[in-house]
Amino acid sequence: MPDRSSDHARVVLDNLLTAVILIDEQLCIHYVNPAAEQLLSLSQRRLIGLELPQLLEHISLDLQRLRQGLGSGQGFTDSEVTLVVEGEPRLVEISATPLADHEQRLMLVELRKIDQQKKISQELQQHAQQQAAKELVRGLAHEIKNPLGGLRGAAQLLQKELPDPALREYTGIIIEQADRLRLLVDRLLGPQRPGRHQVHNVHSVLEQVRRLVELELPAGIRIERDYDPSIPDFEMEADQLQQAFLNIVRNAAEALGEQGVIRLRTRTAFQVTIHGQRYRLAAEIKIIDNGPGIPEGIRDTLFYPMVTGKEGGTGLGLSIAQNLIDQHKGRIECISWPGHTEFCIYLPLRK
Repeated sequence: MPDRSSDHARVVLDNLLTAVILIDEQLCIHYVNPAAEQLLSLSQRRLIGLELPQLLEHISLDLQRLRQGLGSGQGFTDSEVTLVVEGEPRLVEISATPLADHEQRLMLVELRKIDQQKKISQELQQHAQQQAAKELVRGLAHEIKNPLGGLRGAAQLLQKELPDPALREYTGIIIEQADRLRLLVDRLLGPQRPGRHQVHNVHSVLEQVRRLVELELPAGIRIERDYDPSIPDFEMEADQLQQAFLNIVRNAAEALGEQGVIRLRTRTAFQVTIHGQRYRLAAEIKIIDNGPGIPEGIRDTLFYPMVTGKEGGTGLGLSIAQNLIDQHKGRIECISWPGHTEFCIYLPLRK
């Protein structure tokens, strides 16, 4: 007589939206439900018998925790884990529960996708925090500029009155450093208002960026293009977009060092939400490099002014890029893991 409870359990598992995977101490897969097949982009027949690390290009969770959990009989939950499968990152909540089995130790792993809700809450939170940071920086920058102007003016007057030309070297240093600080403050403030928008082609902007960067690149770095020619011309301030793209591509080149690949990719995206506004059509521009990845400690604050992972960097490039994209009613986001960093820019084309 068939075991009705087993049949019922199988029906429940097969209809769960949560991915369920059963693994042993070697992280070898013994069972997956349909949701796990979808998450891992392989059928159950192909997944059974494979070791979990073979399927993942990257996972932010230390897989040793799974082995330790099996050994100790202790489960755990991690609310935010990034998996990379076939080049696509998936953000999941993971729960691992050891199972008592008479033949071998097994671990039940549940993975629930949280990409969409995380992206929405992150976008809203980051937008509010970035606006507050910008206002703080602007207020501080204006407070610095006023005494800086007085300092420079006083140094110029003093320079004219000094009888000994050798002493003018010191006033020259004061003036030079005041000018350097003023330039830094102006860069902190960034563009204060949108430029004049005209209909332009985004690929011609990207090509200009490519030509400029290639003049500076080491021989071991190459730029690849993957453009979608169907993207229509649209209204933009071409110089501002060029500056935004240039800042990101130069960052990628610096991260690569002496060799690597930077990829410029464009596509049309449909039904995109940008800052709470729904657009039927948007241009999607991706700038991808195969460098070491962005340090985890600065990923959440990457677009803040003065945040940088580079020695000697000012941390203004990405902040200015985001400001320029915002002025085009667009959105910029970043995903990164070792060997892959991707900046994705959405610019609205049609409501």
